[in-house]
Amino acid sequence: MPNMSTTDTPARSRAPWWFNLAGQLLEPWVRIRRDPAEPAALLQAGVPVCYVIERDGFSDGLILQRACREAGLPSPMQPLTGTRRKRSVFALARRDGWLFGRNRQRSPNEPLGQLVRSLEGDPERDIQIVPVSIYVGRAPTRESGWFSVLFSENWVVVGRFRRMLALLLNGRDTVVHFSTPVSLRTVVNEAGEIRPERLTRKIARVLRTHFRRIRAAVIGPDLSHRRTVVDAVLNAEPVRTAIAAVAAKENISHAKAWRRAHDMVMEIAADYSHPVVRSVSFLLSNFWNKLYDGIAMHHFEQARAAAPGHEVVYVPCHRSHADYLLLSYQLHMSGVVVPHIAAGVNLNLPVIGPILRRGGAFFLRRSFKGNALYSVVFNEYLAQLIDRGVPIEYFIEGGRSRTGRLLAPRAGMLVMTVRAFLRAPRRPVLFQPVYIGYEKLMEGKSYIGELSGKPKEKESLLGLLRGLKVLRQRYGHVALSFGEPIELNPLLDAASPDWRAASADPDAKPEWLGRVVDELAERIQVNINRAADVNPINLLALALLATPKHAMAENDLLAQLELMKSLLAELPYSDRMTLTSMDPPGIIAYGEQMGWIRRVRHSLGDVLVTEDEQAVLLSYFRNNVLHLTATAAWVACCFLNNRRMSRASVLRLGRIIYPFIQGELFLPWDAEGFCHQLQSTIDFFVRRGLLEATGEGRVLERGPGQDDAAFQLKIIARSLIQAFERYYITIAALVKNGPHTMTGAELENACTLTAQRLSLLNELSAPEFFDKALFRGFIQKLRESRIVWTDDAGKLDYDHALEDMVRDARVILSREVRHSILKITPGGDGEREPEKPVPADATSEALHERHVATEHHAHAPAEMTTVTEDAGVEESRKDD
Repeated sequence: MPNMSTTDTPARSRAPWWFNLAGQLLEPWVRIRRDPAEPAALLQAGVPVCYVIERDGFSDGLILQRACREAGLPSPMQPLTGTRRKRSVFALARRDGWLFGRNRQRSPNEPLGQLVRSLEGDPERDIQIVPVSIYVGRAPTRESGWFSVLFSENWVVVGRFRRMLALLLNGRDTVVHFSTPVSLRTVVNEAGEIRPERLTRKIARVLRTHFRRIRAAVIGPDLSHRRTVVDAVLNAEPVRTAIAAVAAKENISHAKAWRRAHDMVMEIAADYSHPVVRSVSFLLSNFWNKLYDGIAMHHFEQARAAAPGHEVVYVPCHRSHADYLLLSYQLHMSGVVVPHIAAGVNLNLPVIGPILRRGGAFFLRRSFKGNALYSVVFNEYLAQLIDRGVPIEYFIEGGRSRTGRLLAPRAGMLVMTVRAFLRAPRRPVLFQPVYIGYEKLMEGKSYIGELSGKPKEKESLLGLLRGLKVLRQRYGHVALSFGEPIELNPLLDAASPDWRAASADPDAKPEWLGRVVDELAERIQVNINRAADVNPINLLALALLATPKHAMAENDLLAQLELMKSLLAELPYSDRMTLTSMDPPGIIAYGEQMGWIRRVRHSLGDVLVTEDEQAVLLSYFRNNVLHLTATAAWVACCFLNNRRMSRASVLRLGRIIYPFIQGELFLPWDAEGFCHQLQSTIDFFVRRGLLEATGEGRVLERGPGQDDAAFQLKIIARSLIQAFERYYITIAALVKNGPHTMTGAELENACTLTAQRLSLLNELSAPEFFDKALFRGFIQKLRESRIVWTDDAGKLDYDHALEDMVRDARVILSREVRHSILKITPGGDGEREPEKPVPADATSEALHERHVATEHHAHAPAEMTTVTEDAGVEESRKDD
């Protein structure tokens, strides 16, 4: 440990006997947690140390003295070498009064002036100033009493009596935060010719700002009464203008229009209360222990390190109503302020609504359409929060995912956030994506019902009480994984170097704003997926749901789990992905314990099976991590119906299909990056013996269908095969009906009905297979690629490339599946699959690839392989 004083060991305290006695009496009541745990590593050896604390107080001195002693730091009670100061500590403000007395400010200029003057005449001398923040009872624990919540740390400067009660009740939850020291010599040298008096005032101002920032990060911003925020909103120029416009348009008095705006902002505004937050955290400690076996946080330290100095906007995925409670609770217990959360007005229920509001929830209506006044009021309220530095949380998916996949983002809140920042760009905005992973969902059964066509049950207090029965179950572990944060300023700089000029006009809508918001939304979803946590239930779902009866022999399941873990470990999706440490036998045992799978005993080997209803629920957890295996699934899909295929064809077809997979799964690569991942995945399969590379690696071959390697490939492929079936349904419906015959809505409806019927006929266990939103997203990607467009009559027309996609589908989908889809799909005049004639131009890339593959295998036995009409593909006969 480095030496922080001018001697080889920390100097002994020279505090009076009564100070040391008080410290010994206080010691049993106080337990200190240092932040960082080893503050000595922050300091420079051999340079005198002077501590500065935010507020003067006898107890703060005792706590600081003990924290320094336990950390091996110089004592704050010793004289400061080279100065006339008897102590190596001073405070910015002094606490006065024994009961609830007022605070009397004392200027810190005198001790600071002494320190500055002590450096005069000796350019080699330095003093390191260490700001130290002390918080007593920031987060009462589960064992704490309710009374202790009232005396936990806040922004109010309390008297000595309240401080004594806080120490007695909450002293065992004391945090001492040591900040990075400041070299006073460096400050003096940089000041140049500034007079010492002015320099000391500047240093004091910087220290006060520092302490406010640290206190805001630890216990939350110093929010005024709710009425203050409401008044600020109503007095803002945009709101006053909107009120006058409503009064004129509807021919009502200004007072009536003002009352309408007042009612709106009161409906919206949070009523944040530190005691309520602490009380709810006290309750939730016991609640989570009853529900979950553990809550893990991944990459939190990186997120906390990036937050200071920024307006932080948390943007988690939305899987459950528990999301916002879990995230807020974990942030609070980790020493980070609870964000204000945007919640749907449907959650503003009796009893529950006021509690959520005091916990930081602000409510918004599902649609602002047709209500200009409400839109202006809400935008102004959000701008006030951002301007005050209040951390915010919202879900850009717009609602909970019923399928387990990330939903297409809705950019409304992002637009309002960006515009609020442009209006007053004082503090840079940082978006913090968060992946939330569960092992069992409280809402699981209701999600399945909604996907099957049942109407969504409206939230009500009675419904909430009925839903309390779910609390009897255990829901395993939860993971909160913090993705790579996204700074707004670089996106704005890239879009428009003079974006700051937009802040001059609050009503301006720069043409680049839409592009920035779209890119921001895309990056948020991508970074959420990059932070995925792979738990045992995800792995079981990937394996078991790929079998027709959702059952596997134990040995096969063990082998498949080991393969999947190896794939994710050797080819990690990102540096923030986390993977369960359980081995395959442990994963199976855990799945049985959680009730997801059942063991069927058999003399030839046990079989693990998941029942029908459980299989449907399990599809949610498979969908959480589909993106992690997308490249492996694509490679495996190429060998579902083909024994041999050229590497070039796998890559070529991968480039064609990638934009659609990327749009559905929010994958992080560009087309070349995806091909690089495909190459790495192919090499992994070759190393594992799942594929064999011949012809200097240009041609790939799998084993026969009954081979274990072929079986493992088939399991991997089926995690993605339903996506390709949906794509085929869409393009087949378009081609079968012909151009200029269907609108976008009619195509969506036809695809949904086809998928529903196919699901009934084949007993598919994935209700998202006929989710209209997935069809809508695919059609939108076709539009963006200019493969499909709308004619002047509102009907869909398409490029000949769509027919190429129909032809290429033969590589992936079996003839039986294709014909089943064509038979069910409405429209057209038969079941014939649309054909595209082989072009006469023999120099085309497709014919060239086919020629190379044919020439390479010219001497292959005729009973093993034939060359298909598909470019570069060699399809086996039905020997598997």
